[in-house]
Amino acid sequence: MATLMDFDKALEMFEPVIGLEVHIELNTRTKMFSAAGNPANNEFHGAEPNTLVAPVDLGLPGAMPVVNREAVLSSISLGLALGCSIAPSSRFARKNYFYPDLGKNYQISQYDEPIAFEGSVEVELEGGDLVTIPIERAHMEEDAGKLTHVGGSTGRIQGASSSLVDYNRAGVPLVEIVTKPIFGAEHRAPELAKAYLGTIRDIARALGISEARMERGNVRCDANVSLRPRGAEKLGTRTETKNVNSMRSVERAVRYEIRRQAAILAAGGAITQETRHWHEDTGETSPGRPKSDADDYRYFPEPDLLPVAPSAELIEELRGKLPEAPVARRRRLKAEWGFTDLEFQDVANGALVDAVEQTVAAGASPASARKWWTGEITRIANAEGREAETLVSPAHVAELQGLIDAGTLTDKLARQVLEGVVAGEGAPQAVVDARGLAVVSDDGALIAAIDEALAAQPDVLEKIRGGKVQAAGAIIGAVMKAMKGQADAARVRELVIERAGA
Repeated sequence: MATLMDFDKALEMFEPVIGLEVHIELNTRTKMFSAAGNPANNEFHGAEPNTLVAPVDLGLPGAMPVVNREAVLSSISLGLALGCSIAPSSRFARKNYFYPDLGKNYQISQYDEPIAFEGSVEVELEGGDLVTIPIERAHMEEDAGKLTHVGGSTGRIQGASSSLVDYNRAGVPLVEIVTKPIFGAEHRAPELAKAYLGTIRDIARALGISEARMERGNVRCDANVSLRPRGAEKLGTRTETKNVNSMRSVERAVRYEIRRQAAILAAGGAITQETRHWHEDTGETSPGRPKSDADDYRYFPEPDLLPVAPSAELIEELRGKLPEAPVARRRRLKAEWGFTDLEFQDVANGALVDAVEQTVAAGASPASARKWWTGEITRIANAEGREAETLVSPAHVAELQGLIDAGTLTDKLARQVLEGVVAGEGAPQAVVDARGLAVVSDDGALIAAIDEALAAQPDVLEKIRGGKVQAAGAIIGAVMKAMKGQADAARVRELVIERAGA
């Protein structure tokens, strides 16, 4: 295990400089340069290995790439949302590097002529502080395939006896967003990395250009970290932690690298410029390969593709369709809903803002919508390893809350109804009818159950009559049990006091 320095001490000695490279998989129906199905699109997600392939994806001789128009439009929209200028003409380039999961042994990317450049995006930190992140470029490229390592105990390449290649992901359309070096983040550098990644994810979702599910790898982040002594002007040697795919992990990886590098530098050592792998289980990074500079990739213009030259009219048309910026939207909704910072953070951290907003639009109060999505629905989603938004629709959540507000359901009964909805038994009212879960509102049935409970517990009856009203809890509990939870506890209490005094 690497030697680590205390985080606060590291920041006393060194200034952290970070840079972030975020890859967004676009959800076009087909791949970037072929007509094969795109596994980043829900229609094809989970396909059997090597079933979403075309000659171009496999690098077969004579196969010619054709640019996906929708991917270009999505890339322009993303660039505009990042405040970038859109190039009147941009070119694809070949990035020459040995990729075991790219049959061509080069990647079609963009180099010195990206589609979007020179932008910035606002990021909101906890507590409401705003930070402007400078964007250097956003460029189009294709994804590599996926390797499965066999024979080892960890599933990683170390110790594996062989590797299997799945080319389904090869050629998936990507946009890579590269920040400029970020100065001045100081002790909030890990938090800023996390917030920035979340903002990029929110932008992609708002645009509708990506599923942006980090657990699927739709959004991945390479985190660059370097340290320089306090007062120094020259930047330190950076490391690049590759393919981190959750906001929490980016935060942890940046914090870890600051502590690791500080310990090495304080001991008189030198940082190796390299890629590093993040290990979620141990919370550590490990060495990957020496980091190549651009010259090592031998970029040259892709000879099989023409430049991309969007018209000014097209760019302005796409600009006019941009959604509200994530920071502005968050602040507006927080004010409209009357949430505290902590309450809104619960919603934002779970990426549930859209679900809560749609539930409110369907008629639920903001507080009840938040309660359901961050509470019982998230609990079920975590237990089943699924996304909360895939379990139930906002309209059904609003209907469920409406049944509570109307007195048809108690909170406890509503949870049972939710389970039925998630299980595919229909809308909330249909589940109530099929399972017979409605609250018993017939006072006659309640009074009969109360009288039976009072007769069975005469000592409790005497206590209530003697002024010890809290003793009614025992009777209420017995009645609720007899009614199988299908009674309004408040109404039962009223009737118990009334019957005890009769």
